[in-house]
Amino acid sequence: MEIGLFFGSFNPIHTGHLIIAQHLLNRAPIQQVWLVVSPHNPLKDKTSLANDYDRLHLAQLAVEDNPHIKVSNIEFSLPKPSYTIDTLTYLKEKYPHYQFSLIMGGDNLVSLPKWKNHELILRDYRIYVYRRPGAEEDFAAYLKHPHVTITEAPLLDLSSTYIRNLIREGKSVRYMVPEKVYSELELSGLYKSPKT
Repeated sequence: MEIGLFFGSFNPIHTGHLIIAQHLLNRAPIQQVWLVVSPHNPLKDKTSLANDYDRLHLAQLAVEDNPHIKVSNIEFSLPKPSYTIDTLTYLKEKYPHYQFSLIMGGDNLVSLPKWKNHELILRDYRIYVYRRPGAEEDFAAYLKHPHVTITEAPLLDLSSTYIRNLIREGKSVRYMVPEKVYSELELSGLYKSPKT
């Protein structure tokens, strides 16, 4: 079975994430997508992150009725910051009967040379890439790579940063996040303080 790993802060998870996951399930030869909630991406600022377990809980609420999309906290128990190659190595050892591939935005593909051991990732794993709205993405170096597939996922100009800003401004994020996530955000007050 091929598992597509969709890494992210999911701070918070939103409808755009789920559309991408479902698009890959529909179009790529993968049977499941695992949303890997990252405690700390070494290329991102940690100060705007909500608590790891709050983000994990919201992601679980978002997909609890979909048997093809799972949420993983695998990086919570690995050394920080989280490096994708280390997580992939761990998963390969833990689940030797699964084949893992990566799902990433075009901006991540362009920054791939900055990743730890990126050559091993390109050599050993398939990468499914979706375009990011408004991002200038130069895929020329990867267009002929046998492990890189550019997929035309529906473009939705929606980001976690935008959602956090709306919440801080006291505006509604209904329909931008799954209904259960919306209800939890309303109840918890998460992201209403300036820190997150």
